[in-house]
Amino acid sequence: MSNTSKMGSEEMIRLCKEHTMYTWAANDAVSPLPVERAEGIYLYTPDGERILDFNSQLMSVNIGHGHPHVRAAMKAQIDQLLYAYPGTATEPRARLGQKLASLVPGDIDTFFFTLGGAEANENAIRAARLYTGRSKILSRYRSYHGGTNLTMQLTGDPRRWANEPGSPGIVRVMDPWPYTFSWAEDEAEITARHLTYLEEVIQYEGPNTIAAMIIETVTGTNGILRPPAGWLQGLRALLDKYGILLICDEVMAGFGRTGKWFAFEHSEIVPDIVTMAKGLTSSYAPLGAMGVRRKIADHFAKNVFWGGLTYNSHALGLATALAVIEVMENEDLVGNAARLEAVMRQEMAKLAERHPTVRGGRAIGLFGMVDLQKNSKGEPLAPYNGASPAMAALGKRFRELSLFTFVRWGSFMCNPPLCITEDELRGAFAIVDEALLVTHPYFEG
Repeated sequence: MSNTSKMGSEEMIRLCKEHTMYTWAANDAVSPLPVERAEGIYLYTPDGERILDFNSQLMSVNIGHGHPHVRAAMKAQIDQLLYAYPGTATEPRARLGQKLASLVPGDIDTFFFTLGGAEANENAIRAARLYTGRSKILSRYRSYHGGTNLTMQLTGDPRRWANEPGSPGIVRVMDPWPYTFSWAEDEAEITARHLTYLEEVIQYEGPNTIAAMIIETVTGTNGILRPPAGWLQGLRALLDKYGILLICDEVMAGFGRTGKWFAFEHSEIVPDIVTMAKGLTSSYAPLGAMGVRRKIADHFAKNVFWGGLTYNSHALGLATALAVIEVMENEDLVGNAARLEAVMRQEMAKLAERHPTVRGGRAIGLFGMVDLQKNSKGEPLAPYNGASPAMAALGKRFRELSLFTFVRWGSFMCNPPLCITEDELRGAFAIVDEALLVTHPYFEG
């Protein structure tokens, strides 16, 4: 589009609302943010407003916006090869498969490429069922695994409700961290109790009917919750006991978000299958992947994998991922996320000291969330799956102060691009600090 025909914010919003549908919303209620371009940690509207992206869009633009190295690699791939059907061998496919095999821990060295995280999870379930000959899948209530028919049923959060009934064979279980945090206070006790409960569920369902359990290694939109101490190691042992595969959904937590390449590295275990997307290309192009351990890859070397899609191993997405990984390595973005975790925790503690509505915050790497309360008893400022005038006022204030993040129920997200500096991170929290003043009148004491 030439400068003379540049579209303004109002026209952009009007046409998008008239002719396109928005996700997870009634279109008339949507108030979309007009975005013309983006660079680093900032978004820019057609009218020139600069907005700090404090959520990496969908917790996905991990390297920051518009990195010149990735843009150059994408342009070069466009000139070389854009599409070849999935039965071909291409250089980006060869190079990215090799790179991921060296990057992902353990013997996960074989990958199936998709267009995003939901498709990666779909194919992970398909692989688990084909490999084990079993049908049931365990998943958790505090989870989100994608918007397709199957992944909606793997999902435990309320987005599932309107999409039921769905695919059969999904058994949902409580999380080690329930919404009310009512298991126990001591993490070792929480882990022991939850694993005892989980083994009982496995017994009730029949161990020889369960193919796999899928988890977000660190729960994403449903709380930014790391596993309790020892839980993931205990889960690995429990599932091994019954021949049940462990699938770690790292679509959101992977690629440096938690201060390691993959969140399961914090617990020093290796899943049987890992899924990834989002940070894999920093969302510069659509791409997801399912990675499997050698025993599963060997199985499908001799047995048909009954899955496929037109855009499997799309050359542009693969080339983008290679360039993104190069940026992450060259700029030590994983290390930056690990270093800045302490800064984020420090800033969250300051918020709790200054604002009575701040119940507390948590972070692992640059994966963070702050919970708000309406009284000293710690009741959420908005109910589970609900809204409140206080949270609506906070979301509005964030927008007025040119800060973009997600306000969900009684919490808000703190997930900036991994390229953010310490000064920029503290500056973002200064904006949050100012915005939280609007919640004070809603505190009941």
